Amino acid sequence: MSLGHACVDVYQGAVAALVPFFVSERAYGYAAASGLVLAASLLSSLVQPLLGALADRWAIPWLLPVSTLVAGTGVALSGVCGSYPLTLAAVALSGIGVAAYHPEAARVAREASRGSHTAMGWFSLGGNLGFAAAPLLVSAVIATGGLHASVLLAVPALAGAALSAAALRAVQSPDTAATGDWTSRDGRRDGRQDGRRDDWVSFGRLSGAIVCRSIVFVGLSAFVSLYVRQRTAGGDVSGSAALFVLYLGGAVGTVAGGRLAGRYGRTTVVRWSYALTVPAVAGVVLVPGPLIYLFVALTSAGLYVPFSLHVTLGQDYLPRRVGTASGVTLGLAVSVGGVASPVIGAVADATSLQTGLAPLIVLPALGWLLLRRLPEPDLPEAATGGARRG
Repeated sequence: MSLGHACVDVYQGAVAALVPFFVSERAYGYAAASGLVLAASLLSSLVQPLLGALADRWAIPWLLPVSTLVAGTGVALSGVCGSYPLTLAAVALSGIGVAAYHPEAARVAREASRGSHTAMGWFSLGGNLGFAAAPLLVSAVIATGGLHASVLLAVPALAGAALSAAALRAVQSPDTAATGDWTSRDGRRDGRQDGRRDDWVSFGRLSGAIVCRSIVFVGLSAFVSLYVRQRTAGGDVSGSAALFVLYLGGAVGTVAGGRLAGRYGRTTVVRWSYALTVPAVAGVVLVPGPLIYLFVALTSAGLYVPFSLHVTLGQDYLPRRVGTASGVTLGLAVSVGGVASPVIGAVADATSLQTGLAPLIVLPALGWLLLRRLPEPDLPEAATGGARRG
């Protein structure tokens, strides 16, 4: 599941990695380039909670390999579509594929992990590695063959579909019922749980904080490559390196988050992560020269330490609606940050890219305020045991 997650999230990172090439080869402005990020994010934001609600009622594991192929097809077509509207449609198709994957994948990963926070961290790590690989993969393919070589970017989708199918065969074993997820013979879920109630207030506050995190992450993903090239007077390689650091730091942060949560508690770790992200983002926006790479790495760690914890917290706040919780924490609240990207792009076109990125400094502080009194959710005995083992 972790490797399949990596193959899918290549396509979340690929759209941002393609932006500098669209700017250089097709002369797109900041607003037009950020519109591509919006196209990949907006439909994804709308689709994910709907699919999460479906996953709460029916088992739809076939979505994993199919959605992986859809995500890859969209990105593969984006470079060969000559017009801007067709390019928008292609990246939107990729966004739908990514959206369709995550709610059901998070549910399957939860079953396979038996509720372990650390194991879910490894699942999230796979996605982070896919993000990190995206700028390297895109740069290698597009810098060599131009945007028309984007068809080669479909290869990870083929591998991801095969990995997802193999994981599903392994998970669908006779002892699956022990995880507490009951599915009838026609594929419908009967919703039985351990008697816990959904805590919508805490889930809403968590989702609000994740939205703040999403705007920071998507905004930096869309523009950090161009911004670092300006601040360091470097070329394409310097920008791709910054995007790689932003994504790769998340791999370390995700694993660390699961381990820190086992020692200090999830809500404590999440709050501290948001607080420490404020000065890190300020360093990215304000510090010139090569030192910017250090602040990109610190920002990445701060944004990613709570990433897998968001998912398990959301699932435990809504124990009767795990699919919905997964769709929001992994999907809607994450991809909705793309809606803010055109605003950043428009401000950057009117003033400067630094001015467009400056408001991102405030958002982690707002997220911290939402999380300040967030309670640790009650856990069923099975999940508590899984967390101890994890």
